[in-house]
Amino acid sequence: MEKYQIIDRKTWKRNIHCQIFQNSLEPQYCISLELDITNFLKMVKKHKYSFTFAFIYAVCKYANEIEEFRYRFLGDEVILYDKIHTSFTYLDAETELFKFVSVPMQENMEDYIKAAARKVKDQKEYFTAPPANDEFSFSPLPWISYTHISHTISGSKGNSAPLFDWGRFFERDGNIILPFSVQVHHSFVDGIHVGKLVERLQNYLNNC
Repeated sequence: MEKYQIIDRKTWKRNIHCQIFQNSLEPQYCISLELDITNFLKMVKKHKYSFTFAFIYAVCKYANEIEEFRYRFLGDEVILYDKIHTSFTYLDAETELFKFVSVPMQENMEDYIKAAARKVKDQKEYFTAPPANDEFSFSPLPWISYTHISHTISGSKGNSAPLFDWGRFFERDGNIILPFSVQVHHSFVDGIHVGKLVERLQNYLNNC
């Protein structure tokens, strides 16, 4: 598990906000939006990368830059991880069943894509363990261009790991548009933080 620091809630600026949302009936919320992936898709095709693995890397890279996305509950404590890794669903085309695959974050996109491809190939089980506390979860839905998405709720208010989804991309006015969703725990992440992620991610997608 990745290194973390325990937060002193007595001096933590977000403590009162955390307390309020921690006790909510459904403390997680989901935002659906659109990303322009025109230039990103050109780069992926040029290098013959897996779109799924390349996009997971990009989201994880920029989510890691924002502190609020790295907070988690651990028992009765609030902790801040140094780095968050990845866990994603991957479909078996023959059985039409998906498996959960965990892959550590890498220093660059090419290394991550290679590591993800190896793990997908080597892992035969559908489930090896639940996604770890220091992982972002990803669940692509490439068959549907959606405008909103919801998720199964575990019932655990302490489940604070963000979940990212995307749908089937499509063309609009000459640009390639990707439906994208961010689900987060309101104890740690507000709309402004989702906005920061989307701004940084879109800037990368434009200029990669």
